[in-house]
Amino acid sequence: MKLKKQLSMLLCGALMASALAGCGNGGSSSSASGSDSTSGSQSASTSAGDTSQSEAYVLPDFMVLSGPTGVGAAKLMADNEAAESYDKVAASSTVEADNQAVSSALINGDVDIAAVATNVAANLYNQSEGAVQVLAVNTLGVLYILEKGDTVTSMADLAGKTVYATGEGANPEYVLNYLLTENGVDPADVDIQWMTAQEVTAQMVSSEDGICMLPVPAATALMIQDSGVRQALSLSEEWSTVSDGELAMGCIVARTDYIEENPLGVENFLRAYEESIAYMSNPDNLDDAAELVAQYGITANANIAKAAIPQCNLVCLTGDEMKSVLEAYYQVLFDADPTSIGGALPDASFYYGAQ
Repeated sequence: MKLKKQLSMLLCGALMASALAGCGNGGSSSSASGSDSTSGSQSASTSAGDTSQSEAYVLPDFMVLSGPTGVGAAKLMADNEAAESYDKVAASSTVEADNQAVSSALINGDVDIAAVATNVAANLYNQSEGAVQVLAVNTLGVLYILEKGDTVTSMADLAGKTVYATGEGANPEYVLNYLLTENGVDPADVDIQWMTAQEVTAQMVSSEDGICMLPVPAATALMIQDSGVRQALSLSEEWSTVSDGELAMGCIVARTDYIEENPLGVENFLRAYEESIAYMSNPDNLDDAAELVAQYGITANANIAKAAIPQCNLVCLTGDEMKSVLEAYYQVLFDADPTSIGGALPDASFYYGAQ
């Protein structure tokens, strides 16, 4: 349904009083406001024959993680910021560096829709008794083993070595452990030192040799900063040798309450998000896309973004396709470590729009 006009201030106030609103901002986050306040409402009209009806909904507050999970949203954020009030698809947009901050904002109702890691989405669903649903897969494999040296050509070569890594307790840890095990290496035989991406970068730059695991764009930034660092392994390629499924790393989730109360808001947001992914992943738009990613603080600068975007594996998988990809991925994680997805495989109600 096409949006026709903005609700009157009276109706807008009534809707805002009945809906969770606001957007949590931390010291490491940036915002792109979609309205003069942190919440907004829209109305849409449909007509059939001699009857017409109006459906109103509350615009969602939207939050993304910096890094690959947030890259695909940059065009949506820019378009939404520039749009007239009646064409907006979000009340506000925020970029946050802390995974836990995004999770907390969802559970607390401070945001309605968010881009998070896929294992985080499953954990939130299981731990909140279905308070969130997954709308789309937005990022496939983005993990790489980098080396300052020339000793690693396979996963087996990591046995007995020290690996600096980021992503403890999230997809990177479970993917790394799974790939080591499938290649005959006990993860306990690898000295995995968990750090932030910044700490990994500092360690690699200051060392004469070293091995690390990073996602793009952090991996891209490190190789730009230190020409002695090379890409040793693509974990997407390593995954494909031991699994038939996709390495689904990032997704879009929404609060179940918001979905049920504002179905048209979800539909319009997903449509805009799909268009954003198409724009950001089109090579013809690379220069402008990189500028947008840097503008919203999703990466440190446009040069890094330009090098990283082609490696971000941006997608917008919805409905049955999304469900099929995630079910296969979650099964692998569950078999390896049930706690990685909250102790249980998500049931059918987790997958928005799937049969």
